[in-house]
Amino acid sequence: MRSNDELTSSRLSDEVLVAQAARGNNAALEALYDRYASTVLGLTLKIVGDRAAAEDVLQETFWRVWKSADTYQPQRGSFTSWLFRIARNLAIDVYRRRNTRPQVIPDGDDAASVLEQTPDPNMDVAEQTQSAIKHKQVRSAMSSLSSVQKQVIEMAYFYGMTRQEIAEATGEALGTIHTRARLALQKLKEELERQKFEG
Repeated sequence: MRSNDELTSSRLSDEVLVAQAARGNNAALEALYDRYASTVLGLTLKIVGDRAAAEDVLQETFWRVWKSADTYQPQRGSFTSWLFRIARNLAIDVYRRRNTRPQVIPDGDDAASVLEQTPDPNMDVAEQTQSAIKHKQVRSAMSSLSSVQKQVIEMAYFYGMTRQEIAEATGEALGTIHTRARLALQKLKEELERQKFEG
């Protein structure tokens, strides 16, 4: 049987709950956790690729929400955007730490070892440069989107969520998510075309 606090919390908006969490209300944080824990776990698992590490990121994400709830500003974006940004940044940090190998310094004049660490001369520098330019153009185009359009694109393409998952995570109707995604992609295409002609 759920307590009155739990029942009341489950009906409140994210913004009200995070404001209550900022005042030290445990039930409000628990309600947010119940709402978004599975989605955050799914996102972080896609980034780190390891369930135990993803669960650690999930716990750290909600610890950060608890400690920083008073810094959340609704006028700057939805709670889910803020939450997913925290989770994504933590997951990327974990991924980088797990995939960074310390540089081995060869003993003495081990020429073979030095050669192994020399960059491959066949590496396509032009292709890497072109990729970096495209990345910068896409980031610039993303800044032209409204906050709700940007949220849908980030959740779909950076977090790998389906539109149904986005609708569930944001509490929006599936049709609304479809419309936002379509308009956002159309605007991105127009912005990238404009950049191409200006460049």
